[in-house]
Amino acid sequence: MMTKFPHLRQDFAASLVVFLVALPLCVGVAVASGVPAELGLVTGIVGGLVTGFMRGSSLQVSGPAAGLTVLVFEAVNEFGLPALGVIVLSAGVLQLAMGALKLGRWFRAISVSVVEGMLAGIGLVLIAGQLYSAAGLKAPTSGIDKILGLPGAALDALGSTTALASLAVGAGTVAVMVLWKKLPKKAQTVPGALAAVLLATLVTQVFGLSIATVEVNGLLASIQPPGTEAFGELANPAIFGTILAFTLIASAESLFSAAAVDRLHDGPRTEYDKELMAQGAGNAVCGALGALPMTAVIVRSSANVQAGAKTKASRIMHGVWLLLFAALLPSTLALIPLPALAGILVHAGFKLIPFREIVSLWRGHRGEALILVVTAVSIVAVNMFEGVLIGLALSVAKTAWEASHLKLEIVDKGAGPIQAHLSGNATFLRLPKILDSLESLPQDRPVELDLSGLHHLDHACRTALENWAARHSAVGTEPVRVTEPEPVKATTP
Repeated sequence: MMTKFPHLRQDFAASLVVFLVALPLCVGVAVASGVPAELGLVTGIVGGLVTGFMRGSSLQVSGPAAGLTVLVFEAVNEFGLPALGVIVLSAGVLQLAMGALKLGRWFRAISVSVVEGMLAGIGLVLIAGQLYSAAGLKAPTSGIDKILGLPGAALDALGSTTALASLAVGAGTVAVMVLWKKLPKKAQTVPGALAAVLLATLVTQVFGLSIATVEVNGLLASIQPPGTEAFGELANPAIFGTILAFTLIASAESLFSAAAVDRLHDGPRTEYDKELMAQGAGNAVCGALGALPMTAVIVRSSANVQAGAKTKASRIMHGVWLLLFAALLPSTLALIPLPALAGILVHAGFKLIPFREIVSLWRGHRGEALILVVTAVSIVAVNMFEGVLIGLALSVAKTAWEASHLKLEIVDKGAGPIQAHLSGNATFLRLPKILDSLESLPQDRPVELDLSGLHHLDHACRTALENWAARHSAVGTEPVRVTEPEPVKATTP
C-alpha cells in the first residue's frame, strides 16, 4: 500500500490540517455572503472532490473565498438566492471555455496592481461589513455606506450590553488568531481560526451569553439546484455583468494563487489552462447545487504545503473530511457564535490589504501604487465589477502612455540649420508636446527634422508633422528637410 502511495502518510496529515483550516472559513464566508452556512461546506466539498481530482496545480486547495464574499452578497441582494446557482454555473462554463481556448496564461498579464487593488477593496468592504456583524447589527448594503455608517454603529453598540458582549467575542476571536502565530510550532498544529472559534463557542456557552449563533438548515435542505425561474433571470441583461465579474475575479484570484503556491514548493509547476478548467468544472458543479462560487484559496493552499503535502491526495481527502462533518455533525454549527465568524473574516479582510506592497510601490512605481489605491477606492465607492474595470482601464492607459515614450532633442549651433532629432515611439498621446516644442523654433531659420530614431510613427503624428513642416516653410525660409524613419526589414523565418 505504502509503495503504491509513497506519500500517503504526509498527505493524510496535511489533509487534516487543511480540513481544520477550511471548516471555519467555509462557514464564515457563507454567513457573510448572506447564504445558509451549509452552502459554504458544499463548495468546500466540491473543491476537494471535484477540482481536487483534476490536473492544474497539484497542491492548491479550492473552496469558498473571502475574496468573493462582497460580490456574492451583492448578487444575492440584487437577483435573489435561487439565481446564485445560475450565476455560478454560467461562470464555471465560461471558465471551462477559457481554459479550452488556452486563455489561462493571459490572466498573468493582468496588472498585479489591479489584482492587489481589487483584494484591498474587497478587504475594506469585508472588514466594514463584518464589524456590524460582530456587534450584532445589520450592515448597510453598499460599501461606502458600510464605512460611513461605522461611527453611528459604534454609538449604537455602546448603548447596548448585548452588542458590547457580541463585540467582545468578535474582538477576542481576532486577538486569539493574531496571538496564535506567536505560540510554539507544536501548539500551532491546531489552526488559529479553529482555535479561536472553539474558544469563542466555549466562552459563549459557559457564560450563557445571549449572542446570535449560526442558523442550521441541514445539508440537504440547503442544497437548492436552480429551477426554471432562476434561469429566467438570464433575460435580465444586468446579470451578465455579474457573471462576467464572477468569472474574471475567480479566475484571476485562482491563477495568482497558483503562482504564489508554486513559489512555496519544488514539485510540478501549475498548468494554467488546466487549472482554469479545473476551477470551471468545480464552479459548474457548485452552480448546479446552488452553492457558493469557488476559487483557489492561498490560506488553505499554503497550509497544505506547510503541512507537508506531496500530492493532490491531501486536498481530495480534505473534501472527504468536510463531507463527513457536514453529514454527521451539522448540528454543531448551531453552537458557533456569529461574532466569532465575523472576527475570522475581519482578520481575513485585513490580510487582503497589501500594506507592504503599497509602501514599496509608492517608493519605486508611483503610477502602479496609484492604480492600486484607485481600484480599491472604486470598489468601495461604486461596486466590485465597475471598480475592477476602472483599475484595468487605468492600467491600460498607463501602459499606453509609457509605450508612447518619445524624446525630442534640439541641436542649435548658432549658425546653419537647427537640427531636431525625434526618437522613441511617436503616437497621438505625445503629439501636443511635440508640436509645442517644434512650433517654438525660430521661424527665420532652416530646420532639419530627423525621424530616423523613431521605432513607430502613427498616422496622426505623421500628418501633424507634415502640416507643421508646410507651415514653417511658408514664411520664406528654406523648406524643412525631413529624414524619414528607417524602414523595418522583413526577417526570414
